[in-house]
Amino acid sequence: MLRILDITAPDINNGNGLRVTLWVAGCNHQCKGCHNSWTWKYNQGKIFSVDRREIFKELSNWLDKKYINGLTLSGGDPLAQDNDGLCEIYDIIKWFRARYPEKNIWLYTGYTKEEIDNSNNDIMKEIVNSVDILVDGPYIEELRDIAHTPFRGSTNQNIIEIKTKNKI
Repeated sequence: MLRILDITAPDINNGNGLRVTLWVAGCNHQCKGCHNSWTWKYNQGKIFSVDRREIFKELSNWLDKKYINGLTLSGGDPLAQDNDGLCEIYDIIKWFRARYPEKNIWLYTGYTKEEIDNSNNDIMKEIVNSVDILVDGPYIEELRDIAHTPFRGSTNQNIIEIKTKNKI
């Protein structure tokens, strides 16, 4: 079951341009020094399956604006969900793609791209292959360098353009 903590917009901290960020509850990585530790607990926020229409309406109110570049999925960890939660993340992506084909999706996860690729979880792989930009890897406090890591918390994290598989 997916739970939504917040929707922030316009957001300039979680991807290129002005964005809408959807914050999901739950993270099993719980990285030391994480600035999103308020998102770690799975049992908080709105239940997506119950509040789906309200959440889509709130997202649309922002995403319909021409100056919004796209959607960012963050949290918590959108990929650290049970299979039902992952299916709901995928539903959000499909809804977004149908409604906003000209806009892009960024996804933040504590898993590395290699861990995802080597996983047996097909829905997780499908989600990653459906986004434009993946920011991967756990936050490592000792590698924090905000001067050289825009849109990342630590230097080990990668910004990967999924369509070309290039790190950017």
